[in-house]
Amino acid sequence: MTGELTLGPLLLYWPGEAWRDFHFRIADEAPVSRVYLGEVVCPKRWPANRPHLDAVIERLQRADKEVVLSTPALVAEDTDMALVHELAEHGLPIEANDIAALGALAGTGRQAQVAGPMITTYNESALAHLRTQGIERVVPPAELPGASMRTLADMAPPSLEVQVFGRWPLAISARCYHARAYGRTKATCQYACAEDPDGLPVDTLDDEPFLAVNGVQTLSRAYACLAAEIGELYAAGVPAFRLSPQNLDMVAVARIFRELLDGRREADSALDALEDVCGEVPLANGYYHDAPGSAWLEA
Repeated sequence: MTGELTLGPLLLYWPGEAWRDFHFRIADEAPVSRVYLGEVVCPKRWPANRPHLDAVIERLQRADKEVVLSTPALVAEDTDMALVHELAEHGLPIEANDIAALGALAGTGRQAQVAGPMITTYNESALAHLRTQGIERVVPPAELPGASMRTLADMAPPSLEVQVFGRWPLAISARCYHARAYGRTKATCQYACAEDPDGLPVDTLDDEPFLAVNGVQTLSRAYACLAAEIGELYAAGVPAFRLSPQNLDMVAVARIFRELLDGRREADSALDALEDVCGEVPLANGYYHDAPGSAWLEA
């Protein structure tokens, strides 16, 4: 077995130098072939990272990693549209995370090559439509079962890039729950999301772990992990597998998945190693098996 290993855009907020240094280390040490950069969740965060973008791109490209720029998941305001246009000016491949970004890019004379997971590609008709829009690769939404992914993979192109690690992006809102949790408004948030570099845990009324909040975004509490399912996906024609960055040793995570894809590590060994890296955060694969997303089912 082989396959392409990618690193998705950082959904969490790690300001300035932390964002830069994380990607520098990915460039130097992580066995991934493609890295996504940009601001998917909240354009208010982007000014802290914008000054470091060129240096990060140069470092990644020098390490022979392809760079793709990711647009916001909710293109609803002028600031969102401005960021889409700004990213298009770099001349790099683009991942669109909102269907509105496709039209916005067309106005710049460019088109997206990747449709991100917040564009809900649930079926064959959606995949066929994205093909007419010039999309070459699709990242399926979190809740899509494995059987549906395998059906879509058989239709390629576009090819699929399946998220196999990291909190699933579940929803995006115009309101900022994170700011409200700290007694602030979205307009006066003072970057509340920076207080929780791996997301703000959310419990049910019965004090059961449930979700995580990341600014205006809702994430799964558990880390998605399809280490045991990755062989089935590859056999079905999925060529690329995405890791979503979390506040842990992502170089170690990338090495584990690379060894798994290269046949140098078995799935059980990979899962044991990932549990060590992830600590107290549980792993989940429920969506793949058409079960509640937070569930863990033996493959």
